[in-house]
Amino acid sequence: MPSEERVYLSIGSNIHPRVKNIETALTQLKTWPAITVVAISNWYETEPWGKRDQANFYNVSVALTTTLTPAALLTVLHQIEQGLHRQRLVHWGPRTIDLDIIFWGARKLDTATLQVPHPHASERNFVLLPTAEIAADDPIVGPQVQTMLAANQDSSWIKKVGNVSEQND
Repeated sequence: MPSEERVYLSIGSNIHPRVKNIETALTQLKTWPAITVVAISNWYETEPWGKRDQANFYNVSVALTTTLTPAALLTVLHQIEQGLHRQRLVHWGPRTIDLDIIFWGARKLDTATLQVPHPHASERNFVLLPTAEIAADDPIVGPQVQTMLAANQDSSWIKKVGNVSEQND
């Protein structure tokens, strides 16, 4: 039986084909029997965060439940990234795909490989705004996101995009 706690991911891409990269990651997530995708936010085009001299990103947030442990889910996410040829060459640099665990219900995790809530979530419009869309009815994560949004000072732009397609990518 899946956990009642919702897990929230942020997924982004800024290397062509951005839309296909995210769609492929979402499809692969849905194929894992221990993962149930509960909600997907609208798509957003966003300014790069941290290292700004690169292409814009497309970002979505995903809510899911899972019977996996946090370490096992992180392994699945890394496998999806590797399958989409993610390379970690430059910190905050361009990427074909990026899948991050942002929230895991009320859990707080701090291991060598995983921090939850994500340590930079409160500083990033591209994480907070899409997550706020799909966490509004979550009594645990929804208030956390609203508190972070109220204190957020990220001035980078973010815009909701309508029908994403490779023609616009």
